[in-house]
Amino acid sequence: MTPPSHEALEAEQDAAGDTPGWLLPGRLVQRLMLVAVLAVVFAGAMAAWTVSRAAGEEAMRRLVSQQTDEVEVVARLLASKIEQSQKVLSTVAEGIQPVMLDSPSSLGWLLQQGLPAVRFFDAMQVVRQDGTVAINLQYGRLDSGSSLDPAERDSLRRTMLEGKPLVSGLIGGRPSEARVMFTIPLHRDEGTVVGAVSGVLRLQSQGLLPPSMSLPARKESRLIVFTRDGTILSHPDPARVMGSVRDEAGLSQVFARSGDKDQPVMGRGFTERLPGHVVSLAGMPMTQWTVARVNDAQALLAPLEGAQRRAAWLAAALIGAAALLAVACMAWLAQPLARLCHRAAHLGARAPGAREDMPWPQGAGEVDGLVAACRGLLDERASTQSQMGLLRGQLQSILDHAPTGIIITRGENLQVVSLQAGRMLGYEPAQLQGRLARALYVSDAEYEHLKRRVRAEFSAHGTFDGDVCFLRQDGSAVWARVLGRSVRDALGDAGTVWMLEDLTAAREARRRENWAGGLDALTQLANRDAFSQRLHALLADRAARPDTVQAHPGGEVGEGVVLFLDLDHFTVVNAIAGHDAGDDVLRHVGRLIETQVRSVGWAARLGGDEFAVVLPGCPLGRGLAIAEQLCAAVRAWEPSYQGRSYTLGVSIGLVPLDSGVYDVTAVLHAADMACYEAKRAGRDRVEVRSVRGGRAQVRAA
Repeated sequence: MTPPSHEALEAEQDAAGDTPGWLLPGRLVQRLMLVAVLAVVFAGAMAAWTVSRAAGEEAMRRLVSQQTDEVEVVARLLASKIEQSQKVLSTVAEGIQPVMLDSPSSLGWLLQQGLPAVRFFDAMQVVRQDGTVAINLQYGRLDSGSSLDPAERDSLRRTMLEGKPLVSGLIGGRPSEARVMFTIPLHRDEGTVVGAVSGVLRLQSQGLLPPSMSLPARKESRLIVFTRDGTILSHPDPARVMGSVRDEAGLSQVFARSGDKDQPVMGRGFTERLPGHVVSLAGMPMTQWTVARVNDAQALLAPLEGAQRRAAWLAAALIGAAALLAVACMAWLAQPLARLCHRAAHLGARAPGAREDMPWPQGAGEVDGLVAACRGLLDERASTQSQMGLLRGQLQSILDHAPTGIIITRGENLQVVSLQAGRMLGYEPAQLQGRLARALYVSDAEYEHLKRRVRAEFSAHGTFDGDVCFLRQDGSAVWARVLGRSVRDALGDAGTVWMLEDLTAAREARRRENWAGGLDALTQLANRDAFSQRLHALLADRAARPDTVQAHPGGEVGEGVVLFLDLDHFTVVNAIAGHDAGDDVLRHVGRLIETQVRSVGWAARLGGDEFAVVLPGCPLGRGLAIAEQLCAAVRAWEPSYQGRSYTLGVSIGLVPLDSGVYDVTAVLHAADMACYEAKRAGRDRVEVRSVRGGRAQVRAA
């Protein structure tokens, strides 16, 4: 059956007189309306103020950035003109031979007709090493040397003394006479200074500061170029040229502060905001001139302030309209909630025997959302419970049928115990769940020792791999190889997963066969003597049965391979972290090698950081693949000691056990030589050699 629509239900309720057509919102909604009005007014006022302030700051920021960029561009332009003038003068100097200094006629002809670059300058002088003027060219005409200004003679003298190009300061006291001299020394072939040549440019010439460079004078903006001592070189008002910046409004304060620092303005431009002015400065290193842009901030921001006042009135009107609209909308939107409250109050007043199967209240907005949310939560809870039941069943199936023991701990509590782990420890899984892990150990001291060992392993390797003795429920001991790895979720530590493999029978078999003498005490792998005996037995058995050949999947036929492994960079760990860390590395590497090869062969520690692996019946291709896997596994492992991580590698020499190979010493020698070749070829790789010494294959891991 289809449930009645919302409109039909409201019509039926209104007809029955249960619900009025319009309800006044409750006190909570009324308070929310008041808060909404205040929030709209406050937010609107703050937004208008913030936008107005931000607009002003943004306008000023753009003005500052624009002015800074402008003065930097002008400063670079003027600097490039200075550099161009120096290059032109250098071209002239290259054309003057030292012998010409004693021949004024040939030198005069060269400067007047032979070098077109001379016409770039308004005047040019050439002086000899003794300071006498060889030639003085003024506006294309020869003049006597006595007409030189003392400042010009001083610049030429300094050039010859210092032996490098110079740019003089401002020469002349009137705008029409103001000029700048560029000088460059003349050298003989061996490098001695024999004289100097100078080029003079008028201040307002096209090569320096032409009048067209300055914009027309405006009240709110001025572009000024001045010297280090404050003499104005360029100004929108020509009458101010050769005046002092100390008389310039706005610029005088900035110049006074820069003068206090006793150093010219250099490097990138900068801008200072003063009351009523914005001043940007950029320096020219070679001439120590400064370019300044002075703007009247009030005049520039006047249009923005008028726009801000108009925007404020408009914002006030919009805020009032928004507040009224918010009240009306909230009253309309609150009607379904008011009807829900009215309905709840009406139902609460019914007699105890009233119907309990009344339909859910309906209404646009919160009511429908709440009803849908409640129904959704109920459905989601049922679905979650169903999924959790399925996951619990799957997990329980894994725990019941896993061939190795699985235990999940959090903190020091056992949370999950598999069936195989319970059998190994002599408990039912339910007996261990929730108990402290301490119950599985002989004593508190043994438990604390293992905790310290686990913390050290996790700190160094991120995992735990070791043999642990547990206490069974009947009081007997059980040995297991334990692999532990922490699990993390979004909230942090989600516990630790432990994999247990029963080693009790294997340890007992070793004890009965008296293997302790053949084991390496540090790694518990076979030692060198045991390795040699076992390899000798393998080769002797194969010699007794020469027709026995093992076939592998893929059609490969193999007689076996021997791997000789030598750790790379192991001495770094010993030298920095200490020998205890080195022993820990050897133990872990031994475990890692044993884990990789125990299904297809066996491993041994020959001594120091040298290991060996025998893969009986393994073809060469498969042996190479296993060797490369060992290289990758060691390379991927990064131990950490005393807060420092270390990267290791392994060089591997591989020797195939071809037919006719029966001498253990020859096999080990060939494998050792192959490992030496791997180290010499760059380390962390695999090299292949035959027992007879000829290289069969070279391959990088």
